[in-house]
Amino acid sequence: MKVMLTGADGMLGRTLINELNDFELIPTDLPKVDITDPKGFDLILKRYRPEVLIHCAAMTAVDRCESEIDLAYKINAFGTANVATACHRNQVRLIAISTDYVFDGSADQPYNEFDQASGGRTIYGKSKHAGEEIIRNHCPNHIIARTSWLYGAGGPSFVHTMVNLADGSRPQLKVVSDQIGNPTSALAVARSLHEILKRPKLAGVFHLACEGEASWYELAGEIFSQLKINQELVPCRTDEFSRPAPRPANSRLDKMMLRISGLPTMPQWEIALKEFLDSEFAK
Repeated sequence: MKVMLTGADGMLGRTLINELNDFELIPTDLPKVDITDPKGFDLILKRYRPEVLIHCAAMTAVDRCESEIDLAYKINAFGTANVATACHRNQVRLIAISTDYVFDGSADQPYNEFDQASGGRTIYGKSKHAGEEIIRNHCPNHIIARTSWLYGAGGPSFVHTMVNLADGSRPQLKVVSDQIGNPTSALAVARSLHEILKRPKLAGVFHLACEGEASWYELAGEIFSQLKINQELVPCRTDEFSRPAPRPANSRLDKMMLRISGLPTMPQWEIALKEFLDSEFAK
């Protein structure tokens, strides 16, 4: 099967290249392939004629999206519209990567795939939600795969940030304890996408986040425990850190579609984290 990737140079894209090695992969990214160029992107699909396109390209810098609104919508909505319409014209199955930020984070339980998404409270979430809606309207043969609290080889990610900060120069690290999510390995997402690729009749929204939940404070504690790093952590509230984009209090995603479609479950987050740390930070 011939599979094209957009955003192949990003963290998830790099992981997919390593994990999907039994497919014929066509990795693409800027500057050679620009999803905001409708004619150019259509020509790329016609040239390579993939059977599936995994759309990872996005503006994911959440705070930057708040100050560069036009650019966020240009990439996450307009660019995704170009991808979706080109896939439909060229009969290419589209698998698009999205985010928990499409929800507002106010629910007291994990969000499943059938809960109503509104775009949340950030420009990032709103622009990604706009992209989701465009996909639904213009490319019926699609999967929208949402993930949460993603980390992967090479970063950037919260995991890398914590390890870098625990360099012995800080007696304490303050970490937010009132946001809860599913810490998720890019490798676990790639493995789940591998299963989805093998099932061409599947369509709709799938949540691909590791099982179990944690706060950022608990995640940092688990990172340091597994790596045997002696670093004192102090829990703090979200409002102690001023950020341009508000962070959702609840980023938890329920994986109902994996269960009801008979796909393998996602791994427990602590187990996935250990596999990653053993690989990424092995001495």
